[in-house]
Amino acid sequence: MKAAGAALVAAVGAGAAVWVAVPSDDAAGTSSGVGAGAASGMPAVRDRPRASQQPQWRGPVVNGRRQPPRVQVPQSAGGRYAVVPGTAYAPRGHRGAVVRYMVDVERGLPFRGTEFAAEVHRILNDRRGWGRGRAMRFVRVSRGPAQLRVSLSSPTMVDRMCAPLVTHGELSCGRSGRAVLNARRWGIGAASYGRDLATYREYLVNHEVGHLLGHQHQQCPGPGRPAPVMVQQTKSLYGCRANAWPYPKG
Repeated sequence: MKAAGAALVAAVGAGAAVWVAVPSDDAAGTSSGVGAGAASGMPAVRDRPRASQQPQWRGPVVNGRRQPPRVQVPQSAGGRYAVVPGTAYAPRGHRGAVVRYMVDVERGLPFRGTEFAAEVHRILNDRRGWGRGRAMRFVRVSRGPAQLRVSLSSPTMVDRMCAPLVTHGELSCGRSGRAVLNARRWGIGAASYGRDLATYREYLVNHEVGHLLGHQHQQCPGPGRPAPVMVQQTKSLYGCRANAWPYPKG
């Protein structure tokens, strides 16, 4: 399905990064478009160093990583979002175009908004993420204009926010400037990632935000190879190996 509109992505030339419009075309129907304001009109944000640390979970070790606790999520929650307050800056040394984003969590979900926001911020500013090569840096805000939102949502809310895309209460989407993350997937992961919930969460954020940055779905390049992050890995790995990052080598 071809998605209407265009997404804003940072193009880095010999000098400063600029924002350009790129048509968004998602074969599986996940439309995109940074819809919360043009980047050229965004207020400047001063870069302040902030640590980007791994969360200290106490769950079992899977693939060398401590895992977060699995959380069962209700089919429906409050039906309204609450913006996570505060500002989080890109870590020291990050350069490139500033991408202002907000995080909101549907009321009634069994997750702490501050913990969810901290994990999203860590993922977006990881050296393996979309900001690699100083193309962009992500700054979380809770007021004023923002170029995109990341929203933790109950299955019912996902179906509503992603329509007319069909998510069956199981999938997530990135469209109209908002990455709508299914709280059920955030809570228990996906069969394709097995018991590695920590890595699956990284994939989920990177995949849906990738749509907002203009990236389309990709195919598995061959059996046993790392899956590009824009493969629909929630559904299947299609013979590839799980990979949560746009640039896994950093």
